[in-house]
Amino acid sequence: MDARIKKKELDWAELGFQYHKTDYRFRAIHREGGWQDGELLGDEIIPVHEGAPSLHYAQQCFEGMKAQTAADGRILLFRPRLNSERMNQAASRLLMPEVPEEMFIRAVEETVRANYPWVPPYGSGASLYIRPMLIGVGENLGLKPAQQYEFRVFVSPVGPYYKQAGLAPISLAVSDIDRAAPNGTGSYKVGANYAGGLLATVRAQQLGANEALYLDSAEGRYIDEAGSANIIIALKDGSLVTPASRAILPSITRRSLMHIAAQELHMDTAERPIELRQEFASFAELGACGTAAVLSPVGKVWFDDSWHLVGGEGQNVSPIMQKLYDTLIGIQRGDLEDSFGWLHEVSI
Repeated sequence: MDARIKKKELDWAELGFQYHKTDYRFRAIHREGGWQDGELLGDEIIPVHEGAPSLHYAQQCFEGMKAQTAADGRILLFRPRLNSERMNQAASRLLMPEVPEEMFIRAVEETVRANYPWVPPYGSGASLYIRPMLIGVGENLGLKPAQQYEFRVFVSPVGPYYKQAGLAPISLAVSDIDRAAPNGTGSYKVGANYAGGLLATVRAQQLGANEALYLDSAEGRYIDEAGSANIIIALKDGSLVTPASRAILPSITRRSLMHIAAQELHMDTAERPIELRQEFASFAELGACGTAAVLSPVGKVWFDDSWHLVGGEGQNVSPIMQKLYDTLIGIQRGDLEDSFGWLHEVSI
C-alpha cells in the first residue's frame, strides 16, 4: 500500500454504529452450479429481480466481522475462518451453495485492502465493520431455492454499538415474544431471525431497557440470548457459565471469551441450561457479547413486572467482565500476545 494514501478525515470517536458508504465492495455470482471469480465494485446498490427468493422467502444469510488497526499499523482480523464456517452452516440450512473458504477470506481481504483509507486508526476507539452476505437472486416465484446467488462483502467504519462510553452497564428486558424454536433456524445467522425480533426490541426499549432478553420458547424458563448478543454469566461461586440451547447463535465472541476465562483467568466454565428466575440470585455479573457489542455488562434485568439488579443492591462494577473485555480487545487490537493464534493479518 502506498504510504501516501491518507486516512479519511472523519471524527472517528463520534462515528456511532451506523452505515457509512465506502469506496469498494466485493461481489461474486453463483450460477449453473459454480461460482464466478468475483470482483470489486464501486456501486453500493444491488439490482435484484422482483421474484428473488431473498425478498419473498428470506433465502439469505450474513456474517459480522471487524478489522482493527494495531499500534504498528498492521490491519488485523479476528478468527475469520470461523465466520466462513458459520456462514456455510447457514447456507446449507437454507439450501444455498456454500462459499468456499478461500473465496470468503480473499473477498474479505480484498475489500478491506481496497478501503484502507476507511480503516479507523489505532487508538480511535472505532473499527471497520465487515458484512459478508449471501442472497438468493434471479427470477423465481414458487417456494423453492433460487437459481442464482450473490455473495457480497461490504465494509463501514463504526463506533461502539451501544451509546454508553466505555464498559458502561446496559439493561435487558425479558420478552414475551419467542425468538426461535429449538429445531428452527435460531442457531443460524439468517436475516429472518432478526426481523422477527424487531418488535421485541421496541417493547424492551419502551420499558427503558437497551435490548430484549429471550427465554426458551418451550417453557419460558431458561435463558437463550439477547436480541443482538449472546449471554455470559459470572456466578458468585467464581465460575463462568453460558446458556446451552439449540436455538441461539453460536457466537464467535462468546466462544472466545469462554476460552479466555478458562485459560487466562483460570475460571471454571460451563455451557449449560440457565433458569433465570431460580438462578438470578446467584449471578455476580452478567454480560451481553457479540461482534458488534464486544462485551457489555448488564446492570439490571426486567422480568415479572419489575427490575432486578444483577449482583444485588449497590452492585455497579463488573471486574470479571472488565478483565474479559480488556483481554479480548487487547488481542484483537494486537496489544496483547496472540497466544491462541486467533489473528489474521491483511497485507497492505
